[in-house]
Amino acid sequence: MATINADSAGPVETSIREKLMASLQPSKLTITNDSHLHRHHAAMRAQGGGNGETHFSVQVISDAFKGKNTVQRHRMVYAALSDELSQGLHALSLSTRTSDEVQRATTSA
Repeated sequence: MATINADSAGPVETSIREKLMASLQPSKLTITNDSHLHRHHAAMRAQGGGNGETHFSVQVISDAFKGKNTVQRHRMVYAALSDELSQGLHALSLSTRTSDEVQRATTSA
C-alpha cells in the first residue's frame, strides 16, 4: 500500500498523484509543491506568477524501477506526466528508488 501525502492538493498535484499511482504502483509516493519558491523567476513572472502548481519535488519508491538506471526511471515519470508538462508543469525534482534500494540504505545506516 502506498503512503500518500495529499494535504490540500490542487488539480495538477492530484493529476500527478493519480498518474504515478496508476503507472508505477509505488509503495511510497510523496509529492511536495515547491511552486511558491519559484514564482519570482522570469518565466513564472511572465505567466503572472504561474498557477501555483508549476514546480514539484516527487519521491517515488517503486519496484517498476528495478533494473533501470536513473535516466530511464526519470523518463518513466516524464512519460506518465507528459500532458501536465505540456500544460504548464515547469519542473520536477525527482527521487526514484526501488524498495530494495531503500532497504539496503536503511540497513547500512
